[in-house]
Amino acid sequence: MKKNGIQGYLFTLPVIILIAVFSLWPILQSFVYTFFDYKLNDQQKSGLYISERFNFDMFQESQMYVKLFLEEDRPSITDVSDQNKVDQLIQRIETVENEFIGKKGVQKINGTEKEKILSLYDEINATVSDLTQKYQLPNGENLTLIMQDLKNSIIPSNFIGLKGYKEILSDKRMGTALINTIIFTIISVFFEFILGLLLALIMNKAISGQGLIRTTSLIPWAIPTAVAALMWGYLYDGSSGIVANFFQNIGLVDDSRELLLSISGAMFSTILADVWKTTPYMALLLLAGLQNIPLSLYEASSIDGANKIQTFFRITLPLLKPSILVALLFRTLDAFRVFDLIYVLTGGGPGGGTETLSIYGYKVMFAQTNFGYGSVIVMVMFVIVAIIATIYVKVLGTNLMEKN
Repeated sequence: MKKNGIQGYLFTLPVIILIAVFSLWPILQSFVYTFFDYKLNDQQKSGLYISERFNFDMFQESQMYVKLFLEEDRPSITDVSDQNKVDQLIQRIETVENEFIGKKGVQKINGTEKEKILSLYDEINATVSDLTQKYQLPNGENLTLIMQDLKNSIIPSNFIGLKGYKEILSDKRMGTALINTIIFTIISVFFEFILGLLLALIMNKAISGQGLIRTTSLIPWAIPTAVAALMWGYLYDGSSGIVANFFQNIGLVDDSRELLLSISGAMFSTILADVWKTTPYMALLLLAGLQNIPLSLYEASSIDGANKIQTFFRITLPLLKPSILVALLFRTLDAFRVFDLIYVLTGGGPGGGTETLSIYGYKVMFAQTNFGYGSVIVMVMFVIVAIIATIYVKVLGTNLMEKN
């Protein structure tokens, strides 16, 4: 028994490794990022620093330019004593530079090394400030900027703890994105379920051309989402879009341009495109459940005198419950994480009217390169998705491992 138990674990070990590498590790990494002010566009925050560090590469580059500019500006200095100050300062920089030879990247430094660097910065700052007041130095402005980089070589800790979670509670843009996501998810999944169930019932009937109907109905789902979004973008175009002009002609919208240029119109447009695209997927999942219902039950209900409505609510719907759970769960989670459709179609606009949590998280992480706060958004999405999955299982009360 013990041997068989070990073999069982060995068989599942590859799957466990794959799950750990491709699922658990990214989640854990994102969770760690939430505790840091991690920004790639800021040299002092481009890493995860619990303690104070020193950027030796930045220091070497900065001191090189300081020496270069001082040597270029020396001919503009007429006073001999000031020239001596420049020479002594250059020599002082080289002395400190020699102490850090061989050190590269971002590393820890001790208190003595930090004191030397700050002392050198104060000395350079005082000398340059005195010289720029007395003379018109060609590189005076550049020296001021380079000195700031020299000081920025000392990298403070960017560990912020739970500050990111506290900040997100007062983030109005986050609240708007969450509301947009909820609206999009509820409306789109509702219509996809209703239309998908009707489509599944039609495809389950033994009618002429059943195979053609099933194949044709799956075409929207088979089209890549980005391609479908571009296609609907052309259909919604206010000047030449067929759908936009049709909606205007029937009075659904006052102006065909409102479909993509107004907040309500853009949200309606994205929902319509999503319903068209994913209703066949919902129907496919429900069709699988319908085909698992024994025909003998329908024959028995017909003998007992049950009509179509009674048969649907007493036999079809109860036995379809596991498939409904799977379909609603998959589509709700997928709709809540919607990204590519909205990103291609509206980009989250106009004015953030269709910006969902995924779009907002993408903009923060990749457009602003703020991986710390972006990871907080991702973790909030992770928690909400987990809550949604739990609610579905608890409310519907269905065991996915059982048929009945």
